[in-house]
Amino acid sequence: MNREQSRRFATACLAAGVVVLVDQATKAAALSGLSQDERLPLLGDLLGLQLAFNPGAILSLGAGFTGLLTLLGIGAVMVLIVAAARARTGWWAVGIGLILGGAIGNLIDRLFSPPGFGVGHVTDFLAYGTLFIGNLADVALGAGVIVLGLNIWIRHRRARTNTADAGVAGGPSPAAGSAVSGS
Repeated sequence: MNREQSRRFATACLAAGVVVLVDQATKAAALSGLSQDERLPLLGDLLGLQLAFNPGAILSLGAGFTGLLTLLGIGAVMVLIVAAARARTGWWAVGIGLILGGAIGNLIDRLFSPPGFGVGHVTDFLAYGTLFIGNLADVALGAGVIVLGLNIWIRHRRARTNTADAGVAGGPSPAAGSAVSGS
């Protein structure tokens, strides 16, 4: 790994570390100060705080397969570490780092929260209306996907602009606009 790759890997690890620390601190605060029965409104009915424990993935999908979700989480973390080591840009490293931090934050819950090792329920506390309840690890996952998506979109636009500029600078290709006459 060269110096630039090391710097991008360190950026990803820093982003992931910050996410894990903030996620676990907010989950600890939620556990000590929130109730499963009462919602504290932050933005009316749109956003509130309410404690919940999710055995599944997003929207409680796979709730009966918590152990499998834990294994998938471990696999995802390993893949994300490799992706962080291979990040080609600083923004790509930030996006991967956010996703990695979110994955680790929720994996910590699956490994160490009740009801037991490897089948723990994820602590959630951000109530989005009546849609679902999530946590800051989930927010980081979404933010990381947005960063990566914007990165791809910007690179695609630059590539299109560069291709168009190269076509204008070089003039039309030899075959462009020529017609072969048969007579």
